[in-house]
Amino acid sequence: MSEKRDYEVIVVGAGVAGIYQIKCLTDLGVDAVVLEGDEDLGGTWYRNRYPGARFDSESYTYGYSFSRELLDEWHWKERFSPQPENLKYLNYVAEKFDLRRHMRFNARVVAMTWDEAARRWHLNLEDGTTWTARFVITGIGVLSVPTMPKIPGMDDFQGQSFHTYWWPKEPVPLAGKRVGIIGTGATAIQIIAEIADKVGELFVFQRRPNWSTPLNNAPISEAEMARIRARYDEIFANCAQSPGGFEHVPDRRGFWSLSPEERKAFWDELYDTPGFALLIGNFLEIFTDEAANRELSDYVADRIRQRVKDPAVAEKLIPKDHGFGMQRLPLETNYFEAYNRDNVHLVDISETPIEQVTATGIQTRGGHYDLDLIVYATGFNTITGAFDRIDVRGVGGASLQEKWKEGPVTYLGLMTHDFPNLLTVAGPQSVSGSTNYPRAIEDGVNWATALLKHALEKGATRMEVAPEAELEWREEVVRAQERLLLRNSKGWFTGYNSNVPGHQAGKIRYQAYWGGSPRYRKLLERAAAEGYRHIQMG
Repeated sequence: MSEKRDYEVIVVGAGVAGIYQIKCLTDLGVDAVVLEGDEDLGGTWYRNRYPGARFDSESYTYGYSFSRELLDEWHWKERFSPQPENLKYLNYVAEKFDLRRHMRFNARVVAMTWDEAARRWHLNLEDGTTWTARFVITGIGVLSVPTMPKIPGMDDFQGQSFHTYWWPKEPVPLAGKRVGIIGTGATAIQIIAEIADKVGELFVFQRRPNWSTPLNNAPISEAEMARIRARYDEIFANCAQSPGGFEHVPDRRGFWSLSPEERKAFWDELYDTPGFALLIGNFLEIFTDEAANRELSDYVADRIRQRVKDPAVAEKLIPKDHGFGMQRLPLETNYFEAYNRDNVHLVDISETPIEQVTATGIQTRGGHYDLDLIVYATGFNTITGAFDRIDVRGVGGASLQEKWKEGPVTYLGLMTHDFPNLLTVAGPQSVSGSTNYPRAIEDGVNWATALLKHALEKGATRMEVAPEAELEWREEVVRAQERLLLRNSKGWFTGYNSNVPGHQAGKIRYQAYWGGSPRYRKLLERAAAEGYRHIQMG
């Protein structure tokens, strides 16, 4: 029997978003399938196997909320669950709801073409097959396309080397090895802290330091898990009212209503609280008031100095080009203490740049470092990257990549004019890149599913957002970002990445919506309540 390749709906991606999306579609009885490029489901939690990979969202706020039975069955073992357990959880969900039979693996989509006459999408896969669907829903992730640096000689290295995203399935020998890691972003910070005591020598090549605060992880006992289950309604209600989609909610007493001593005492408490407490449970002014942010940044800098024995190294680990929380905040466990070890060396490549990779290591302007393993923790083509690697052609052959060349243009982060019947869950200009991811994708999936149900009930075979709705949404996205200090960020939050091919260095792309989850949810609800007036159906 030949494989069926024509569906009412094709979902692209079997990660956190795709798993929930296919669950919703099958519940509606829609003829749907998921196409996943990897060998198995999991997305981020399938691919990122590097040492130290784990949630920085509290585990019980990251899991799906749609099934009370699932919530009651699953026991999170740690406050911030590690990658193997996270993948186990997603597999458990897929098995429990019999979702695997709706998934096809090693099915990487490389091109999508809209057929106006048939009102269908044609999806070309890497294996040469073509699939068709009336509607396509993407769940391809915000951090799923790694970027490699352009350093001369990278192919000459005779040891093992790879990007963190491609960390091998088989164990990587670390004992006694001389390891070089390029980058000090969120991923690198997790790896460095995890392997510092396991390798022979560790050389950290840092271009720009990042602020980082303690994860404060801990096991979750049976008794505590029972207490968590009892308050799940409260937990998700808290997440729903938090701008970041976490249980942490802003302190609304007002930054300037407290004395400096009172603020410091409050920050001492938040610093020792698990997760993003110091960022999200803080005063709102730290995001909008430069003086408030500077005072908090000085506080965190002092905490770093207290933890790193060598004052010169401590200063190199303190960001000078951006304030606390103005770029993606990594959470860490003994990261700064790693630099107190004799076998860990910080190489400041802003002072002595990398000149080339050699057969035996890395040559900087300051000298050569002999290495057995090189790890590239050099980030991702964020948010739009997963779309950039698919040649998406809409009405009249319009190119999505070309349309988004200067930055994404969307309606609610979920639809784009000239690309009918295409829904982009966790897409650009949604809150998926700026908040607790599963909380955001549940809102996106629920809205996309309700819209699709509405269209099917009307007998519509084509739906497309009006161009004026895109302009209105862009204004909302820009307005939300420009009121925050992160408008000046040079990190991926603003799409300022200078190392991404095709992106103009130094240009803000407005890739994520920074209006907060509660406002975003209200705007989604309003769009539905108004009968999807910005979407033309027929």
